This record gives sequence, C-alpha cells and structure tokens, in this order.
Amino acid sequence: MARPHAVVVPYPGSGNINPALQLAQLLRRGGVFITFVVTEHNLRRAEAAAGGGDGAVTAGAREGFRIETIPDGLLDADRGAQDYDLGLSRATVHHGAAPLRDLVARLRVGGGDVPPVTCVLPTALMSFALEVARDLGVPSMVLWGGSAAALMGHMRLRELKERGYLPLKDESSLTNGYLEKTIIDWIPGMPPISLGDVSSFVRTTDPDDFGLWFNITEANNCTKAGALIINTFDALEPDVLAALRAEYPRIYTVGPLGTLLRHRHDGDGDEDAGGGDSDSIDLSLWKHDTECLAWLDAQDPGSVVYANFGSLTVLTAAQLAEFAWGLAATSRPFLWVVREDLVPGAVGGPAALPPAFLAGTAARGRLATWCPQERVLRHPAVGCFVTHNGWNSTCEGLAAGVPMVCWPVFADQFTICKYACEVWGVGLRLDAEVRREQVAGHVDGVMESEGIRRSAARWKAEAEATAGRGGSSHENLLSLVKALGVSSRSTPSPRHERSGISFVGLI
Repeated sequence: MARPHAVVVPYPGSGNINPALQLAQLLRRGGVFITFVVTEHNLRRAEAAAGGGDGAVTAGAREGFRIETIPDGLLDADRGAQDYDLGLSRATVHHGAAPLRDLVARLRVGGGDVPPVTCVLPTALMSFALEVARDLGVPSMVLWGGSAAALMGHMRLRELKERGYLPLKDESSLTNGYLEKTIIDWIPGMPPISLGDVSSFVRTTDPDDFGLWFNITEANNCTKAGALIINTFDALEPDVLAALRAEYPRIYTVGPLGTLLRHRHDGDGDEDAGGGDSDSIDLSLWKHDTECLAWLDAQDPGSVVYANFGSLTVLTAAQLAEFAWGLAATSRPFLWVVREDLVPGAVGGPAALPPAFLAGTAARGRLATWCPQERVLRHPAVGCFVTHNGWNSTCEGLAAGVPMVCWPVFADQFTICKYACEVWGVGLRLDAEVRREQVAGHVDGVMESEGIRRSAARWKAEAEATAGRGGSSHENLLSLVKALGVSSRSTPSPRHERSGISFVGLI
C-alpha cells in the first residue's frame, strides 16, 4: 500500500505555523509522509533564529518529513508596515496559488523516496490551497488553528453584515458602548455574546473593509475542504462543537496539539511508524531564551507571573509602562517576554521599558525577547499567565493549568477571552485601557482565587485525559491518520473533485 503523503500549508504567521507543525509531526508519527510548506522569507527567519546558515533548519528534517518553500508575494519594503498582517493576507490571496500549484503538481506524481501526494492540508486563511487541490484532483483537509467558538463566530460575520450590525454606523460606535451593549444571542452553540467579542474585525465603518471580508471568506471557505481539523477537545467546547457537527459532520478535534504531541513523544504505547522523533525540526521565527528555564528552577512553586502578548500584538509606550508598573506593584517574581518589535518605533525589546522599572525590579524579574512558552507554562514555578488570548497561548495555558489575566487585542482573541473568563472560569479580563492598578489587582486576584485555580486544575486534567490513550483527541487522531491512509488508496479524479462535494466522504 502506498504511504499517504500530506502537503501541509500553514498561513505564514507563527500562530498558524506552530500548530500546523505540531499536527504534521503527529501525522508523521502515524506513518503519513509530510511535505511542510513555508514561505521563503520565513525559512530565512527560522534559519537565522536557529543560529545557522542556509540549510540549518532543513538539515534537521527526519525521514518522512521534508520542507519546501514558496514566495509569500509581499515586497520586502512592506514588511515593516503597521498593517503587516493584513498586507501579508492580501499578498497570499493574490500571489499564493500559482507557486503552490506548481509545487503540488510536481509532488503529485511522487518519485524516489517521496510518495505521490494524497492530501493537501492548509491552515485557515489559506483557502486558495483548497482550490489548488480541487483543480489537481487531490483530496483536502483544513486545520482551523483557533477555537471552535471562534470559528462559529467568524462563520456568522456574514450574517451579522446581512442583519445590519456591520459595518458600524459611525465612529462613535467604537467608543459609546455599542459594541459591549449589543448582544448577539442567535449564534448556534454559543452563549449570548457582545458584538465586540465576536471578533476585532467588527470594529469597522467601511463596507469594503478588507479584514472583515477576508475573515468572512476564509472562515466559510473551510467548508470547501474534505474535512476540518480543530485544535480543541470535545469536553472544552461541547455545545459549539455539536452545532458545528450538525452542519459539517467531518470534523476531527485533536487538541491540545502540544499535549497530544508530548504524550506520544513520552510514549503511550503507540508505534512510531514515522521513524523516530522529529522534534528537532524547529521553525520558530524568533530565537528562544532557554536560560529562563533555569531561572524558573530557582523560584518557589506557583509564585511567578509569566507575561507574553504573542507574535503580533503591539503596544504603545504608555501601555507598556502601565503593564510594567502593574507587574511591579504585585511584588511577585515575573518572567516577561518583550519582543524586539512589541513597541513599534521604540528601542527594541526590554530596553523599551522604563529605566526606573528595570532598576526597581531587577532582583525579581526576568526579561526575554522570546521563550519556549509551552515549557515555561508547564514549569511548576509559574502561577499566572498575562496573555493576549491567542488560541495557541490559551490552549497551552489551559493544558498547563495556569490561571490567566486576559487582554485581548486582535481577531478571535475577544471570543477566546470571553470563554476563558466566563465559560471556563480560568481568568480575569483587563479593560482595553490598560491601568497599572487593574493589572496588579487582577494578577493578585487570579493567583489567590481558589475557584479560578480549581477551574484551571480541572481543565489541565481534562486536557491530559483527552490526549491519553482512549481520550477523544487521541482517538480522533488515530481516525484522522486512518482517513489519510484511506485517501491514499482512493484519490478522486480531477473531474470527481470538481463536482463540488464538500465535508462528505472524500476521505
């Protein structure tokens, strides 16, 4: 029997690359041959972060795992733009399909040690890859890297527009409480939610807003794939998953991916059909500060506040100062990741912090520009996570059982924050206007709340159970690998694939 071969195509941002790489490693361990597609620009960044020259990353590839590149279509002069992420989205929409089509067409026939392609597996925001797969007659799956609730909410952005909620009538709606007071109570499987918590992309008065159009299009284009993979688990989002499955039955919940990957690496009795551990493949776009782990070793259990706002969030100098003095006011030890570009136009990294803060907290603070976050969150010294509520970060926090102080900024982070604080009971939400007193109060609040710590411990236990043998995510992963194996024996013809069938038994 031919070995199944999945071409994994993540959107070229860390928030999608990381879960796609975790999924790819899990599939490879199940016997699926992987071609992992990154952009040329990101491969150069990963090489630099790894501290090696050309080939330092690809040289680490193991049997059954190879890396290919395509251009992202973005001009180098535009990479420092304030709206970099939306510019990158525009570029992929307009320029991504042609080079990917050439790559998949070349790999489709196989050759040498590379079996023929049997599945194209993009992440969300890369739906042009589904059209490429359709044109070439290759089955497809898509990985939604966010929560199930965020997917359902983004799928309803179009209906919000049709019902007249969007675009906003005028700029005053951004500040007069309209976003908070307008409650949407008709999204299937979701509790009543404020309009502002559906997505950051509702914050527009422009009927032709690209960000709103892009997210409407990409969320709904997920349904064009043969199956949908979600980095969540059944016990975490039962109601919204039931609503999604009522509409799209071919759904695999395989989260938290990091926990599942760690379980299979530690050994749960499953055969590693892929030929060994592939964890040496690191596509981080930033160099990790691993020395912070030794610093954590010297701290008391549950004492450290860990703060990290992810790969995209930017702060003003004033916001940075408020967070700094808020952390200072807790009198607790802290580990804070301050990216080089966290404050645009300022001196990069920790040097952007107020000098008096640096001097006053030197004895109990550790600063880094990037770190191995999953390992940090799992460290017993960490007792609080100040986060932007990106889904990867939130999943990792839930899996580690760490209470959260939440400050959502972009895209689906508002929905995730609502669930973290009001549904899962693991956090407290900061106001949009950062105030040092509230930062300090919320950090103390989550670290001292027995209820929040109990909820966090419960979700950690649930995450471990779902990833272990017999758990829902573990079993869904086995079913996913089996489905990919079936597809390698019954790849549909181009004419069959163009028939418009979606979310049915192609795989």
